[in-house]
Amino acid sequence: MRLPLEKIPSRTDFVDTVYRVLLDAITDGSIGPGQRITQEEIADQLHVSRSPVLQALLLLKKDGFIEDAPGRGVQVAQLKPEWVGHLYQVRGALDALAVRLAAEARWQLDPELIEAGRRAVRKQDLKAIIDTDLAFHSAIYAASGNPLIAQSADHYWVHLRRVMGAVHRVSPHRDTIWDEHAAIAQAIGQGDAARAVQLSDRHIELARSNLLAKLDELFAQSPEPEARTRPGLSPLR
Repeated sequence: MRLPLEKIPSRTDFVDTVYRVLLDAITDGSIGPGQRITQEEIADQLHVSRSPVLQALLLLKKDGFIEDAPGRGVQVAQLKPEWVGHLYQVRGALDALAVRLAAEARWQLDPELIEAGRRAVRKQDLKAIIDTDLAFHSAIYAASGNPLIAQSADHYWVHLRRVMGAVHRVSPHRDTIWDEHAAIAQAIGQGDAARAVQLSDRHIELARSNLLAKLDELFAQSPEPEARTRPGLSPLR
């Protein structure tokens, strides 16, 4: 199956660009879990040499997005439920700290963050759904006044985008999520730190349990790794 990648414009240093192109394809589900990829195929489609492709694949492997394939070669890392659970534990701790600090500052979050999220859900625009979710939580990280929260969360959100993308491609988005966001924003604005943390913890637990359940369903429907890929997806933009 031909990978959904586009030619990279002429440049002198391709490693970072190849890394970003592949990371975007992996996180949005264009290249699915368990799908094998080769240096030759990527280099051919992106019109670059194999050297920057090799370096990009090594970086992706280091960051947990690529793993050794059975036999030989590499594949997109599988989404392991246990690992996703650990990911949400860390996210929950960071979010709880962020909402507490933001509430102590009585930060007033922009209502447009909520409205943009609701519009994305109504349109069932997967990219917008994930982007607006990230924008909402990023606003809370910024409101916390602690820049280390956002810096720490950035690494985990790349993986979260991948989990969300894989699940929401085959399952409807949880339609209560923006009601939960609105309640968290209200508690922060009112300076009710205890309630903001409680609502955030509940929000993260619902997200975690929903995604893990959907992952189980997805794996049950597609027992073979190659069956979990998504052929025919639109090329990257």
